[in-house]
Amino acid sequence: MPNKILSQGAEAIITLTENQIIKSRVPKSYRLPQIDDKIRKLRTRGEAKLLEKAGKIIPVPKVIKSDEKTKEIIMEFIDGKKLSEHLNSFPEEQQLTICKQISQNISKLHNAGIIHSDLTTSNMIYVEPLSISPDSRLIKTPNKKNSSLTKNSVEKSSEADFETINRASAPMVYFIDFGLSYQNGKFEDKAVDLHLLKQALEAKHFQNWGKLWNAVEKSYEKEFPADAKKVLERLTAVEKRGRYKH
Repeated sequence: MPNKILSQGAEAIITLTENQIIKSRVPKSYRLPQIDDKIRKLRTRGEAKLLEKAGKIIPVPKVIKSDEKTKEIIMEFIDGKKLSEHLNSFPEEQQLTICKQISQNISKLHNAGIIHSDLTTSNMIYVEPLSISPDSRLIKTPNKKNSSLTKNSVEKSSEADFETINRASAPMVYFIDFGLSYQNGKFEDKAVDLHLLKQALEAKHFQNWGKLWNAVEKSYEKEFPADAKKVLERLTAVEKRGRYKH
């Protein structure tokens, strides 16, 4: 299978090959070579570590290999629907359910002190049940020729983790692209995370964005009771700064 470039941004090139994603950080000609090499190495290492930490609590692509020398991260390809392209096409009730799942993911990240920093629906993939396996997480829904693959068989697998078991019975929302992510427990940073998502919903999913955001906010309050009130209060302050910035 030939390599296919999925995206090419200022920071990295994303390539798909044999059901794996390769994220290659591109060099910056405006930086001194030694500094550029160090920055790309540190960012590659940092992203891989945060992906591995996040993967213990929410659905994210599994890191297969991280190479600081080549500034590449090889990870699993998540075969699903990018929410920026598909959320609007789902029935309203399904949209609300998905937004609750998004909020639950954010709550768990924030509780672990992880700030994503790019929470848009472009960085979220919706995956239907039973589309992954304990090994590759990329199997097809069972059919007559593959009737042995059932929820029980997934759950009994010695390699089944929380994600595989949950995926056997329910759809999941994967978060991708942790390139800007970092560790921080400050309410301000968590509020900015939520602000980015709110802006994304309003801009990309404006037909229903008020209800969608309300689902996110209510779920965040429920899942993150210890600090949710303070984070949401800080969110109001962040929004005011944005309105009066000019």
